[in-house]
Amino acid sequence: MLKRKQPQAQPGLWPEQAERQRQLEQQQQRLEARVARIEHEILIISGKGGVGKSTVATNLAWALAKRDFRVGLLDADIHGPTIPLMLGLRGKRARSDGQALLPVAVSHNLHVMSIGFLTEDGTQPLIWRGPLRANVIRQFIADVAWGDLDFLIVDLPPGTGDEPLTVAQSFPDADGAIVVTTPQEASLSDCRKAVNFVRAVNLPVLGVIENMSGFVCPHCGRQTDIFAQGGGQRMAAEMAVAFLGALPLVPEIVRLGDAGKSALSSDVSQSVREPLEAVVGALLDQIRLTEAAARPVEE
Repeated sequence: MLKRKQPQAQPGLWPEQAERQRQLEQQQQRLEARVARIEHEILIISGKGGVGKSTVATNLAWALAKRDFRVGLLDADIHGPTIPLMLGLRGKRARSDGQALLPVAVSHNLHVMSIGFLTEDGTQPLIWRGPLRANVIRQFIADVAWGDLDFLIVDLPPGTGDEPLTVAQSFPDADGAIVVTTPQEASLSDCRKAVNFVRAVNLPVLGVIENMSGFVCPHCGRQTDIFAQGGGQRMAAEMAVAFLGALPLVPEIVRLGDAGKSALSSDVSQSVREPLEAVVGALLDQIRLTEAAARPVEE
């Protein structure tokens, strides 16, 4: 006796496949609805790890919130979620309202979501393959109640693999990406690839930030160029992208990050606050330029 074939919900798909397709379509609809309520999406990317990308992303989010913008910070680094630590939220857990996950509040106008809020033990590795990581990132966009935001800052994992591609595809109309580098050639070489990755996914490169630009002595205030001088600015010029500024290597930044404190607090030294404020100002200027360039020319 011949076995009956399992009935198909639509041509070419088994019922399980059709159900999965339906779920993906519904997730995409939720994702688009969430994104429609976000004015500006900015991706923070680097070609390699260890350049302080998450530190930059965290302090940019803090700086924008300080300027009274409504800010969300998405930690898309599934395997290295350091954002909760840097915001003083380690040990916090994300809650649900029954329909969506609620981002964790840092202040009334700064909210954050990270895989670190969903795991019980921060010392255990997440041994996940690419498709699962990519799906979690899509859920962080589609199934988190971000609400109305002026800015969503997305801290990407280093490199140009699955996760950055997933985020780029989820935000096809994003303002663009910021590439974080350090001055030495080992970092600059990989960050050139990051610039080309952003271009390949048809997003604007908002600019380059050179982190750890030079060591500032906490005693005398003198700056010493440990790695090189002006490497990030030269790379930006070579790649024909904007240079948003340089952030120094200051012991105070390390202490603040480990303590979950903002680098813009009133008791933080000017050697920390002023370069960061300058970078934020340059970023806002670049966004305005990008928006102006995208407007249709009136006849």
